[in-house]
Amino acid sequence: MQRIEKNLAAFLMAGLLFETAPSLTGQQAPQMPAAPSRISVTTELVLVNVVARDKKGNLIRDLKKEDFALLEDGKKQGISTFDFENVDEPLTAGAAEATVSGSAPGGNLLRAPKKGPASLDARDRRLMLFFFDFSSMDPEQIDRAVDAAKSFVSTKMQPADLIALVSLATNLRVDLDFTDDKRKLLAALSSYTSGEGQGFDNGSTGSAEGTAETGGSFTADDTDYNTFSADRKLLALESIMQGLGKLSQKKSLICFSNGISQSGTDNQAALRAATAAAVKANVSIYAMDLRGLQAFPPGGEAQSASLHGQSAYSGQSVLNDLNDNAASQETLATLSSDTGGKSFFDSNDFSGVFSQVQKDTSAYYVLGFVSNNPAKDGRYRHLKVQVNRPDLKLDYRSGYYADRDFEHLNKADREQQLEDELAAQLSQVDVPLYAGAAYFRQDDSHYYLAVSLVIPGSQIPFVTEKDKDNATIDIIGQVLESGKFPVGHLRDTVKLTVDATRQVRRKNVQYNTGFVLAPGSYHLKFVVRENQTGRMGAFEMEAKIPDLRKAPLKMSSVVLSSLRTPVAGKKTGPNPLVRDQMETVPNITHVFTADQHLYLQYEVYDAAKGKNPARAATNSQADAAKAEAAKVPRDSVRVLTSIEFLQGGVKVYESKPVVTKEVAAPERKAVVLQIDVPLGSLKPGLYLCQVNVIDDVSGNFAFPRFPVLIREAATSAGVKAGS
Repeated sequence: MQRIEKNLAAFLMAGLLFETAPSLTGQQAPQMPAAPSRISVTTELVLVNVVARDKKGNLIRDLKKEDFALLEDGKKQGISTFDFENVDEPLTAGAAEATVSGSAPGGNLLRAPKKGPASLDARDRRLMLFFFDFSSMDPEQIDRAVDAAKSFVSTKMQPADLIALVSLATNLRVDLDFTDDKRKLLAALSSYTSGEGQGFDNGSTGSAEGTAETGGSFTADDTDYNTFSADRKLLALESIMQGLGKLSQKKSLICFSNGISQSGTDNQAALRAATAAAVKANVSIYAMDLRGLQAFPPGGEAQSASLHGQSAYSGQSVLNDLNDNAASQETLATLSSDTGGKSFFDSNDFSGVFSQVQKDTSAYYVLGFVSNNPAKDGRYRHLKVQVNRPDLKLDYRSGYYADRDFEHLNKADREQQLEDELAAQLSQVDVPLYAGAAYFRQDDSHYYLAVSLVIPGSQIPFVTEKDKDNATIDIIGQVLESGKFPVGHLRDTVKLTVDATRQVRRKNVQYNTGFVLAPGSYHLKFVVRENQTGRMGAFEMEAKIPDLRKAPLKMSSVVLSSLRTPVAGKKTGPNPLVRDQMETVPNITHVFTADQHLYLQYEVYDAAKGKNPARAATNSQADAAKAEAAKVPRDSVRVLTSIEFLQGGVKVYESKPVVTKEVAAPERKAVVLQIDVPLGSLKPGLYLCQVNVIDDVSGNFAFPRFPVLIREAATSAGVKAGS
């Protein structure tokens, strides 16, 4: 949809005058007519692209506005604008009426315009944007992307083509706005070097080598959350769509990427928001996987460490590589299919994507209408386009989502709005929301899933009363087993009252909660709404709770934290993160500063107990002496743990081993491990944190790893809202 605003100047003619203060001479100042007030009227123009073909697949170029009929949810709509974009020929076949295209602001279509913006005649032009996702490419893939783009510009670019270049490395950058100058395009493409790649996205088993992200983020508060999340790329795409929405013509975005891997903690709502923004901006995404046709050696690639176990001989390692590759392509395929584009995978010929874009944008009609349904309920509205010639086939998008209005909703409607948003397939992301989860065993068949929700303080509008800032946040959430059956529900309203001197707008608001669940796979969705403007945000994630009865070493999740807070007199329930009246607050970003401490908490269950050898060997004095020498107490456990930091595959730090010989939580048969690692001795940078856990009696062990970013200067700490 395209927003059109009209300002109307209205003069009040009812004799309304304002008075000024009397002058020093005692005479009243002359009365002046009232200043004109301004009334802003906003209307939503919905644009629909229509491609008409005959039975043989030939494009039809001679249709008029009167030949079309447009219906929304079965109700006929008036076509207020009509245009025909004919890229193949310089003259249009149909006369344009009240067009929304024509001259459009150029020069800086994707960013804020400068003084005196130039004009870009986008009519009958093919608009193509090359988006280079350098944040995850290696040097070889960068060369492939640049060479493919250069080859197209040099040999197959047509006079009607307008091309823009955008790249994402440490930040989003517009390298070249729309132009048909081949020399400028080739020069800009040649400026891309292999050093653009960052190497953050290494997959679930990749190396953590690479340079830490030090560039700017999309807002001042969520840099940490963009570091290890696919949301960063999706937010970049959504930002591009907002810039492309200035032109009503159909746009094609060619995404050069090596896949977008989404783990269970990545936000699926951001993916849907990116596709919705593309539909509104009239953009089709064509995704191209630059890895091309890959071969997966059973023993792994040369740059990877050797495999452990039997996976290299059973074929499991190759199957895992295939699954990881398909998962990284799934997000690109979704972006393409949901926006009317196409995806190109598993091919070393990268020229097909350009030919497909040129074919799909040769000629099309642009129909614009203002819906006669004034309700802003956010619901999906189905579109249907008809033509008075029965032998034609029409291609167009099937519908769009209407806007929501918060201001005029009563209490019941606002509550229903939260429920609708929780059930909506396309969630709103106006308020950034981040979430993390960790599981701890309660008994053999139940686990406590600790969940943390984080909202940047800058996204919450506060109302100042005296010396305090006040705001309220509504939170709703649900847990679905296997993505279908609800097994958990959350509804809460958080009141924030903080001193204005604490500068809460520069901090983060964190809400902690939890659910008791059985082992299995779950889909979690949370929705937050700030109640000043009604903006909402959502976060969706997958959580898998394993059945530890089958695991050699029964271990919980590892929680990384930079903050422990007292909870004296507070009911904590089954939350295992609360011990000795202190709560470990999860740091879901894994981003710390050098002046902080890294607190780690995790548990080992059913640790093997040492048997008294004297009893096992018929009370032999020799065996009893051996047991004494081994210093293995009767019916005790022995769990060893330490923390390592790796950088570039080299160990740069290792903590002293900690030996635990007692079950601290007997009701859960849990050995509780709490480690404090000062970070002052580590240089700022990106590390791989390895947690070493060994059950010394049974001989079982585990070595979970996590990426950790350490920064130089201290960032604003989180403000805890509730739990």
